[in-house]
Amino acid sequence: MLKAVICGAVVFPGLFFTFRKILKSARTHWSDGDVVLVSERLVSAIHAAVSTAAGVIVVTSCKDVITDSHWLVNGFAVFGAPYMAHDIYAMYLSYFHTRRGKDPSGHSLQTVRDFLLKDWMMVLHHLTLLLVFLPIVLFFRRGLGDFFIGCLFITELSTPFVSLGKILIQLGLDNTMLHKINGVIVLLSFFTCRILIFPFMYWMYGQKFGIPLHRAPFHLPLHCNVGNLVILAPQIYWFTLLLKKAKRLYLRQKRGTGDGHKDRPKTD
Repeated sequence: MLKAVICGAVVFPGLFFTFRKILKSARTHWSDGDVVLVSERLVSAIHAAVSTAAGVIVVTSCKDVITDSHWLVNGFAVFGAPYMAHDIYAMYLSYFHTRRGKDPSGHSLQTVRDFLLKDWMMVLHHLTLLLVFLPIVLFFRRGLGDFFIGCLFITELSTPFVSLGKILIQLGLDNTMLHKINGVIVLLSFFTCRILIFPFMYWMYGQKFGIPLHRAPFHLPLHCNVGNLVILAPQIYWFTLLLKKAKRLYLRQKRGTGDGHKDRPKTD
């Protein structure tokens, strides 16, 4: 377990440092904020891809959703824990560089406070996974429910596409077909793997005990339902933000297309 923690503590900050060095050399016209933002998104995408792969392996290996176990559950939970702490730091660093032009005073308690107020939900999400979810996985499950932990790992599937979207914007490719296709994939993967996966887990639990889906929550301990709700609630909130953003982009492009047709000279 200690080796996995040390490995995670080396890999994720190491990748972040490496990407910053490479991007600073390759993109000399980028600001420090641009470099940090893209580096953070690349590391996030790698963590999410590994998490999804681990989740798929666990889910496909556990035939009994309650009693079957897989070493990857505890292994990846411990390996991925340092990422949560690192990502909070990386998000703060990105925020700091973004606002440095407005506030030349540098790092300060006020800067940290402003960052926490701006990104409080994401920071709370990371801290909850690190301080609540991790101890539950390692110490309080009594070795049960690896299948469901694997499902929670798979919720990260949408993250690489979210990161790709931000990187495309940074590269000035936000009006390309690739960005549009990626946006559709973000919505579909987010809705499927971060929202629909919860009723899927209840359905699988019901299949195990011959219980219909609508009755499955009432056969689980209260703390299980509360835990699922705590994880699900921010996913629904973020999905509504994604839908609003997609709507704005669609309307903007529609207005742009309409203006283009209006200004285009007739050829007939």
